[in-house]
Amino acid sequence: MIVRNFLQWAITASAAQRSEGAGALARAYLYSELDARTRRDAEIAMMSLLDDPSPLVRRALADNFASAADAPRSLISALADDQSDIAAPVLSRSPILSEAELVDCAAIGDAFAQSAIALRARVPVSVAAALAEVGAREAAISLAVNPGAELAEFSMRRMIERFGDDGEMREALLSRPWLPATIRSQLVAAAAASLTAFVVDCAWLSPERAERLSREAREKANVIIVAETAARDGRAGLRELAAHLRDSGQLTPSLVLRALLSGRRDLFEAALAELSGLREDRVAGQLRDFRGAGFAALYAKAALPAKFLPAFRAALEAQRDFADLHDESGEARLSLIMIERVLTACEELNGGELDRLMALLRRFEMEAALEQARQEAPLLAKPEFAPALHRPVIDMEAFEAALAEAA
Repeated sequence: MIVRNFLQWAITASAAQRSEGAGALARAYLYSELDARTRRDAEIAMMSLLDDPSPLVRRALADNFASAADAPRSLISALADDQSDIAAPVLSRSPILSEAELVDCAAIGDAFAQSAIALRARVPVSVAAALAEVGAREAAISLAVNPGAELAEFSMRRMIERFGDDGEMREALLSRPWLPATIRSQLVAAAAASLTAFVVDCAWLSPERAERLSREAREKANVIIVAETAARDGRAGLRELAAHLRDSGQLTPSLVLRALLSGRRDLFEAALAELSGLREDRVAGQLRDFRGAGFAALYAKAALPAKFLPAFRAALEAQRDFADLHDESGEARLSLIMIERVLTACEELNGGELDRLMALLRRFEMEAALEQARQEAPLLAKPEFAPALHRPVIDMEAFEAALAEAA
């Protein structure tokens, strides 16, 4: 009788009144002790309200039932398919919606509805994969910043493929804890590509110069990622990263040499294993005698440039002589002393065929010297290290007097 009276009253009530009444009916259904017949009548009444011309009525139902575990399933399904501002509370909170329903809603929803799904307290792998594949930019960013989203690595790759040129998207992914090294490397590549396109479009740099700077920045970042991956994931993580770098065309001789000159022998070993197809223990054994024919055969099997072999041998020798050169800051910077050793060794062998290698080493030398200057210059500027910088180097009055006397 109460439900029937409500329906008769709703015929003449205003939209605001119907909205308040719908909310009251929903709360009575959830929290009052109604008998089975009354509950069934209430469900019928609420389902009929889905045809109400005012969205305020449906929004009242959505707000009240969004978090309810015992809400009528048909009502929740209908509200989830409604316009986005009505569906959003249900899509973001309802425990009734299954993974399959959420995937379906993500496929047909707009950015607002997809973002509501992406911000659920828990987003299962399948739902996250669907959003990564078809979700709008806003939904992808919401998914990336949600710690409750179960983002598989392949989903993150797909998000980078679709929105890697978007800085906000990259920042959102980088904010996730324990981001796989391969994803970080892919984000670096996406950022470099975006910046390269920008500076070229602005005519600030030639395409060739911009590409070289971009490549060197990617390599430097990848060496830093190597250092962090080795500390966190060990050899297995390094091998996975080496495989990713190879598949993406980034495992170049320049990168491998940079890593070795930055004290990252571990990446060199992983790269040789990946490129040659040999087991890591066999690679490590050949590296112990890097002057022998076995290492030369391994190097050739890895298809690294034959002209670079003297540089790698000199780098390995320098690393042995100068012990562990890993940067305590974790940034794995180029070692100037190792580069100078390699330059000296290559200059003795160069008859013109190593000019390109020498040019690469000179760029490494410049970068290492610049980084060293950035580190040491502030120390030299301190009074306790350079008191002469805080007083005149020459007493000008005495100098002028001496000149007058000499004249």
